[in-house]
Formats: sequence, structure tokens, C-alpha cells
Amino acid sequence: MRARVVTFGEMLLRLTSPDHERLLQSARFDAVFGGAEANVAVQLAQWGIHARYVSVAPEGNPLAAAARSELRRFGVDVSCLVEGPGRFGLYFMERGTDARPSRVVYDRRGSAASLAGPGSVDWGRAFDGAEWFHTTGITPAISRSACELTVEAVEAARDRGVTVSFDLNYRRGLWDWGRPATDVLAEFIEMTDVLIASEAHLRMVLGSEDPAGGRTGDPGRVEALMGAALSRYPNLRTVALTVRDGSSWSARLADVETFHVTTRYDVSRPVDPIGAGDAFAAGMIYGIHALEGPTEAVEFAAAAGCLKHSIPGDFCRSTVDDVTAVLEGARGVDR
Repeated sequence: MRARVVTFGEMLLRLTSPDHERLLQSARFDAVFGGAEANVAVQLAQWGIHARYVSVAPEGNPLAAAARSELRRFGVDVSCLVEGPGRFGLYFMERGTDARPSRVVYDRRGSAASLAGPGSVDWGRAFDGAEWFHTTGITPAISRSACELTVEAVEAARDRGVTVSFDLNYRRGLWDWGRPATDVLAEFIEMTDVLIASEAHLRMVLGSEDPAGGRTGDPGRVEALMGAALSRYPNLRTVALTVRDGSSWSARLADVETFHVTTRYDVSRPVDPIGAGDAFAAGMIYGIHALEGPTEAVEFAAAAGCLKHSIPGDFCRSTVDDVTAVLEGARGVDR
């Protein structure tokens, strides 16, 4: 089943230092394009969903031109990418593990997306034929004007009867333009149909304290948390949470009728976990459109997120058959 999905955000160039190199002291970096909303669009396109990516990119910039070509290569509709003043955003990642986890440094100040504001995008054209709109908490974090543009996008989608999904995707290092992240993210939840988050991020926005000694992902605690979100925000139809517990990966889904705990996957030897949450978000969108019900959708999404741990770069690039193989218990996912 084909459905037109629009995603909105900022595409970035990711520079990764090799294992055990100190960030910004490395002699070389591996470069790939990425960005949460672009990652979702690429994955949906690989699964046969017509995905349109909307962003504001710098005028006459060779990195922006290369990024546009990269999205086209994966079958993403880039007809509504617009240009504006500013630069192309970067982020640097130093690989780590165990006692020294991976570290990310953003270099996005002054980017075209951060300088853009309301009126920068023709949303009537962007939402032509659209059934679904997806964005994340990363884009409103980069600047006040980008936040206002994201609000404009969500309101335009709702005015047209387009389903809105929102991934909280809280990044503490980006929220420095004035308003508290919790206040802004709560306002987006009020306009959202399908909410995607981690347990920690949802607790932060709801102001729900984690019980002392509580185990991450405990079904009873998580069900209560998701029920609280559904009660506080009556517009929400579905809440889907990813759960990382040590070396395992799973998910939880709640709506007015269902609470479901997915299969738990071993991700103790990840190749590249960046983008796993975006693969999960894409899996939810695909599953809601193409599968039988919410239980099947979240199981598919959890398997897609697990699979991303085995794929280098920001983009997941899996096929439906790849995800189905994980669902059916295929071994060698981390080959």
C-alpha cells in the first residue's frame, strides 16, 4: 500500500572519527549525510512509500547539492526543498563503547535551516497529496525561528487533515535559544496524533519522576507512563516508546485499547546505533499504513530499529524482507 509521507527537518553532514580517536584531533573523518527526518524519509522510500523531504538548504552550496542528490539516489522526493541564506550544518561523532560512550558535537549555528522561519516553505505545495507528516524535536531545538517554522508546518498539516507524528528526540546540547525544551515539546505533543519517544524523554516532558530503583522498560511503569500521556493529551491516538536496556532493544505501544510489549533484541555488538530511533519511527509509519494493526506495526518498527544497529551511516536502507527476517528470528543480524 502506497501512502505519501512528508518529513521536515535539517539534513546534516556527519563526520565520524575512527575508533579510539579523540574528537577533533583525528587525522581523518568518515563523512556521510544524515539527519533524523531525512533518515525516516530514506527508509520509507526503501519500503515503497512515497516520501517527500522538506528542508531549507543554503543557496548555491555544494554540500547542499550533494545532499539533494543523495536523497534522490534513495528515491526520496526533494521537489519541495527550498534555499535560503546560511551554511550547511555539521555534526561530529567520536565512536566509543562501554565506559567511554560515543560523543556527538553539533556545529549548526548559522545554518540555513536555523535561520529560516515562518513563510520560508510553501506548505500548500509541500502537503499536496500528503496523508502523513513527520518531524522531530530536533528541528525546533536549533533556533526560535526554526521552532516557529516547525509549528507552522504542523498547523498546516492539521488544517489539511494530515496525520501528524512527532518524535520527541530531545538533544540537550541544542536547546539554547531561550524557552525550556519541556514547554516547547509539550506544545508539539498537543498537536500530535502519533507520539514517538524514549521512556526518559517522555518522563521529562510529563514531569513524571522515575521511581527509585525502577528498572528501565519495566512494563507496569511504562504502561502507567504512556497512560498518563494519553490522558493528558486527548488528541494522541498512539504512543510508541523505544526501550534501550543495557545491550537490549525493544519497544512499547499504547493506545486507548492496546498496550503491547515487543520482542526484545540483543544489540550488544552494534555497528552503528545512530538512526535506530529514526528506523523505528519509519517502521511505525509504515506499519500503521501497511500492516494489520498497532501490534504488528510496533513489532515491525522494533525489528527495524534493531536492524539499524547493524548498518553503518545514518540511513537504515533495509528492505521489508530484511525486517521480516528479523521478525521471524533470523540470526546474523549484526553480520
